Amino acid sequence: MCLAVPGKIIEIYEANGLRMGKIDMGGVVREACLAYTPEAQVGNYAVIHVGFVLNLVDEAEALETLRLFQELDGDAA
Repeated sequence: MCLAVPGKIIEIYEANGLRMGKIDMGGVVREACLAYTPEAQVGNYAVIHVGFVLNLVDEAEALETLRLFQELDGDAA
């Protein structure tokens, strides 16, 4: 099972000819390829799978998803 957690693009750069980004996922920063989302900009929220940004989500949807994950995490305690 794959769980898609939205993250915020905090940096965009090029590496080895590929457009890459640093994505902040609740304080954990991951590197991801932006080749499939050329429209991505710093500040956008993105869904990542196996190192690739698959799609962008609007900020309201991303924040609601993150809120729900936090709520679930609180229920586990």
